[in-house]
Amino acid sequence: MQLEVRPDPSEVGRARRWARSRLAGSGIQADEPLAETLVLLVSELVTNAVVHTGRSAVLRLVLPGAEETEEATVRLEVDDASDRAPVARCADGAATGGRGLALVDGLADRWGWSREGSGKRIWCELDRCAGREGGAPACGSVDGAVAYEGYAYEVV
Repeated sequence: MQLEVRPDPSEVGRARRWARSRLAGSGIQADEPLAETLVLLVSELVTNAVVHTGRSAVLRLVLPGAEETEEATVRLEVDDASDRAPVARCADGAATGGRGLALVDGLADRWGWSREGSGKRIWCELDRCAGREGGAPACGSVDGAVAYEGYAYEVV
């Protein structure tokens, strides 16, 4: 499933809502940590595509079927028309941006990018862990919030 995203920062919220709506039927509950982490990653990657390229992008989700509830991998891809490689920045404590790829690196089980035609594809994967209470939450999440280096992020 995929969503075309216009080069407008307001599209990030639409992408988050679209991703949440696609969880139905995947066996992933909207309130479980895996869903919250997925929505945060959608937000970060779509924001990067929209803000740094100024061009349209395509968001793609590959979700497990409802029968794959114990162990599964969720894949998120964002294609944009820029051929510039993604660059992780070092943001100081007062900066309001520059942490997106660090969040992706800290939260995703795997991530990377590749050139696609005249643009690029940035992707990440989240593994659903088996054998955990409460519907197999995402690895690395804490009490329903996404944790990263001492900060907790509630995804809205």
